[in-house]
Amino acid sequence: MSTSDRLGKMEHEIHIEGLEKSYGEIMAVSGVSLDVGRGELFGLIGPDGAGKTTLIRMLLGLVVPDSGQALLGGLDIDRDLFRVKEIIGYLSQRFTLYQDLTVEENIRFYSDLFGVPKQERMEKEKKLLAFSRLEPFRDRRAGALSGGMKQKLALCCTLIHTPRILFLDEPTTGVDPVSRREFWDLLGQLHQEGTTIFLTTAYMDEATRCDRVGFMFEGKLIALGRPQELPAKYPYRLLEIKLDEPVTKVPLLEKLPVVHSVQVFGDRLHVGVEDLETAEKAIGGLAVEKGWRVVELREIKPGLEDVFVELIRKPEDRSQ
Repeated sequence: MSTSDRLGKMEHEIHIEGLEKSYGEIMAVSGVSLDVGRGELFGLIGPDGAGKTTLIRMLLGLVVPDSGQALLGGLDIDRDLFRVKEIIGYLSQRFTLYQDLTVEENIRFYSDLFGVPKQERMEKEKKLLAFSRLEPFRDRRAGALSGGMKQKLALCCTLIHTPRILFLDEPTTGVDPVSRREFWDLLGQLHQEGTTIFLTTAYMDEATRCDRVGFMFEGKLIALGRPQELPAKYPYRLLEIKLDEPVTKVPLLEKLPVVHSVQVFGDRLHVGVEDLETAEKAIGGLAVEKGWRVVELREIKPGLEDVFVELIRKPEDRSQ
């Protein structure tokens, strides 16, 4: 069954309707409504301060919403919070387990905390250690683990009671690329097994691995869709320019009438234009006039980050 067909047949495991939370004059989350299907891998993208963590903390019952409603597995987070906690797991960005306990002792502690029966605990512990490839390190203290291994241990402790819904708040931030890939391999296994996963991430390559993603900005959900479809929201043709000191070239390029937007992507610039041929001539002429050494100038397809930056750049164009 294709991803499209599978998503179309999903029942809602997470239902969010009009959730809002403010801190004084700051609106952290503003009228967010969202449904996540059972077994779906959903990614929430947004800059620091966008409201992602506040939204997750409301769903976990750690922050009380000012208004709105949320159901997890059909249970109301306000009226059925204790029952909700039995079916969810949460992994935060920061490592919060006990540094002086070993890998095995941390898993056992959380097993006891969630009331997992002894026989069931032993079976789950064995499975989780194999699943995370932490078996050779079961006697190592958590404080002596690498960043990636710590996050894998935290995931094991989160999964010990077999949650139906897993919340992860930027779980791979600060983790090396190899460990990040291994962590996502584990999430892929959970996804295949039918666990509903709701995560926030700062990495666009991680977002592309989700079934659907949402863009969040200034407390609002400004776009929602499948990662393969969202780039169609980009309203212009896109040129990529590779040249020396690209940041210094942005102000002059932005003054060209044919240019709608200029964004820096490492050693390259992404330039949004309407008429490709006219824009190439104008940019080429400016480069000759200013003596720029243009290494490469080509049209590319927009990615998720291009769409997100454009939606933020032009608030009037935001859509959900």
